Amino acid sequence: MDFIHSDIYSYLVLPLLIFFARITDVTLDTLRIIFMAKGKKYLPPLLGFVEVIIWLLAITRIFENLDNWLCYLAYGAGFAAGNFVGIIVEEKIALGVELIRIITGRDPTNLIKSLREKGYGITYIDAHGSHGEVGVIYSVIRRSDLKDFVEYMKVFNPNAFYTIEDIRFVNKDVFRPVSNTVRRKRGLFR
Repeated sequence: MDFIHSDIYSYLVLPLLIFFARITDVTLDTLRIIFMAKGKKYLPPLLGFVEVIIWLLAITRIFENLDNWLCYLAYGAGFAAGNFVGIIVEEKIALGVELIRIITGRDPTNLIKSLREKGYGITYIDAHGSHGEVGVIYSVIRRSDLKDFVEYMKVFNPNAFYTIEDIRFVNKDVFRPVSNTVRRKRGLFR
């Protein structure tokens, strides 16, 4: 008996192949959309090409096995898992830059000094909030530095109100220095 026509292939191997194919193509789709939103021009078409080829291979196998309900489950589960994996991968590569706006009722002098010493570019303005005088601190940082920045900020002012916005383009490199190791890691995605 030919392995491709066996029950083991039809009810175990084929659904697993479809499942992993969907994880791969949906992960690529997630990354493609993110790269497009970040203004990348060359990587999204390449990812889209690979994504569609994988999708065609998976959907072809399903249409060849319309009576195999495990293929349907594998297709749906692969789609769901692919979304999850895509989000995790995107978080790990942390592309782009963010604008952090910190609004504090406290004297921000120590926070500003410390953030500048760590190499972050800081802009500060005095403002009037709904409860009186406040300070507004702006900083544009690499997304990969976001977690460290927020943790560091909370050490100085754990109750500060802050917002984070995604930025598509920054015209000048005003970021803290990056080590050569990190620079090489990020080179593919710049």
